[in-house]
Amino acid sequence: MKLSAGLLLHCLDREGLSVLLGHPGGPYFSKKDDGHWTVPKGLVDGGECLYRAARREFLEETGMSPDAVPERSEGCVDLGEVRTRGGKRIRVWSFPGECAPSELSSNSFDLEWPPRSGRRASFPEIDRFELFPIEIALRKINASQRPLLERLLRRLAARAEDEGREESSR
Repeated sequence: MKLSAGLLLHCLDREGLSVLLGHPGGPYFSKKDDGHWTVPKGLVDGGECLYRAARREFLEETGMSPDAVPERSEGCVDLGEVRTRGGKRIRVWSFPGECAPSELSSNSFDLEWPPRSGRRASFPEIDRFELFPIEIALRKINASQRPLLERLLRRLAARAEDEGREESSR
């Protein structure tokens, strides 16, 4: 069974929670929107540390500076694992950060296009990125990954509650 790992960048500011999602590249997704966006992720190499794989894939898929992405999972929100309808497992962590989605760029893949034409074309794995407010992200993200956003909401709320208790006990 295939295992992917990924990172979800989140921003919490006066306007609320936003998350960075990517739109899959290539001709099959060009006219698809709601329900097709994804967490930047990719396949884990055999024996590879899951968090390291998630970080590697995030950097490959976004082109973001490695300095902007935590080297270790400490401080990240562990969102656990989900499964796609096809059975693929996806393990994700979320980290706070900032980015300009228009400045991000993905690695690419080659595909015979049009089908059975004998011609190969190159497409970005992610053709665009967007920092969505959480309410919109819940609609945009692939249904199998939606529980990741729901967990992020719960875990950030629990952290805020814990921090509030610590403040009031001082």
